[in-house]
Amino acid sequence: MRAFRAFTVTAAAFAAVGLCTPLASADPPGTGIGGNGPSNVSVNPFSVHQGSTMQVSASGCGHGGTVSSPGNFSPANLSAGTVGFATVRIFNHASPGTHTLHVRCNDSNLIATHRFQVLFGNGAQGGIGGSFGPSTTETVIGAGLVGTAALGAGIHLMRRRRPVRGRA
Repeated sequence: MRAFRAFTVTAAAFAAVGLCTPLASADPPGTGIGGNGPSNVSVNPFSVHQGSTMQVSASGCGHGGTVSSPGNFSPANLSAGTVGFATVRIFNHASPGTHTLHVRCNDSNLIATHRFQVLFGNGAQGGIGGSFGPSTTETVIGAGLVGTAALGAGIHLMRRRRPVRGRA
């Protein structure tokens, strides 16, 4: 009975390794994971204000790549993987209108493009609560309040202190 269990477990392990082997060799070196160049390029959001950030994603760049759009943002690195991601910051002086970005994989000379729109003006800085540090004035006020609280607690303890009684 024990020999049968050991045989079953061994056979299952070999079957699992055997089934995974074709998947591991399906990506020849230098071609990227699952493709020969960038595809399925998308941007989020499509319309972005000057000075704001935009997320770019693309498939087919298994070893990473670059995202560029001259005059609109600095070139950014696309992460490696089945779907690569990059976050780009639109220049404050980018001209409003519809523009094109280019995605190029590190392991391919093919280039994919996608359009996006730059809106005039700076967008709202919503959703960043707490990411800006306190100003000097706020720091001084906070330190003064902490000092006052410590002084008040010390005075309270001094008034409540009991006198030491002599030993008899």
